[in-house]
Amino acid sequence: MATITLNGAPIQTCGELPLPGHPTPPFTLTRRDLTDLTSVDLEGKRVLMSVFPSLDTPTCAESVRKFNHLTADLADTIMLCVSMDLPLAQSQFCGAEHLDRVKTASAFRHLEFGTAFGLTIIQGPLRGLFARAVVCLDENGTVLHTELVPELSREPDYDLAIHAIRNRHHPCPEDAIESTE
Repeated sequence: MATITLNGAPIQTCGELPLPGHPTPPFTLTRRDLTDLTSVDLEGKRVLMSVFPSLDTPTCAESVRKFNHLTADLADTIMLCVSMDLPLAQSQFCGAEHLDRVKTASAFRHLEFGTAFGLTIIQGPLRGLFARAVVCLDENGTVLHTELVPELSREPDYDLAIHAIRNRHHPCPEDAIESTE
């Protein structure tokens, strides 16, 4: 389990993020059109995955807007925003905000996603939603970078995520150990 905070109060997740250099866990999510999106569908593409509790919060909404802007020149990268929000709500948000770069996916039918990535919050008022995290994958589904944001009300480190996806850097084992401390 990982411990993060919500407005300074400690809360725990169900596990740990996959380590850089390791394969991403297989997963299934639901697209805007209610069809399945699987990890197999993403093979051969770089993926910058932003995972968060809900688009109905200011921090989550702002992170989607920023990632939409910051990845505009990354034509060979899928910017995937994942939450428990219903696909219709995700689609309405992106339409209202004119966000054409990000792809949204919901885990509302696939609770195993949160377990596989260690991101399901297991206590506190947001129990059952996801912690805020970033996972960058290379074309082979290997984890390049992860970040579990330590305070749920804060935004992720955009620069680190963009750097990881641009440079496709697989960390050496020492880097992976340092990134989890």
